[in-house]
Amino acid sequence: MFRLKLPTDPRWVNIVEKNIEEILTDHAFCEQKAATNAITIVVKFPEKTDLVTAMLELAQEELSHFQQVHQKLIERGFVLGKERRDEYVNLLYDFQRKGGSREVHLIDRLLFGAMIEARSCERFKVLSDNINDADLREFYRMLMVSEANHYTMFLNFAKKYADGHDVEKRWQEWLDYEGEIIKGFGVKETIHG
Repeated sequence: MFRLKLPTDPRWVNIVEKNIEEILTDHAFCEQKAATNAITIVVKFPEKTDLVTAMLELAQEELSHFQQVHQKLIERGFVLGKERRDEYVNLLYDFQRKGGSREVHLIDRLLFGAMIEARSCERFKVLSDNINDADLREFYRMLMVSEANHYTMFLNFAKKYADGHDVEKRWQEWLDYEGEIIKGFGVKETIHG
């Protein structure tokens, strides 16, 4: 579905299960960053009314997910730790084109969002299929569906606002780039780690 170049090794879940507090804390901040990305799009492209409406709804949903993950931490007797640096997201952020028109920036920002949602959804599927904790297995299955919808939404908006740009070609470049950088991840108990 996502055309990701390198699937996550299911053994990554073995790493995750050794430190549930860390994966949940990292996940909580991933949701916060997703809400922030949606708000950034609103601020930078306020004239795109349908996009603004969708991003405001997305920001609310992502904050709701943050709250749900925080509740999972509390239920397990954990406390939300400090925000972690997400090297994966930072590498994707750096891949966005710096020059060009506002349309180019919008397309890349939307594809940046789609890429993160695609990998997150894929990781949630791996968790929902392999984690031993029944509560988290169900939780990640529910979130997997949500992330898939976000991925589709970002791609659809990129195509809608393409304005003559070859979104499919640029998406392939994103997939190729992500396929290379993900080789260095999958060894930590973080969503993208």
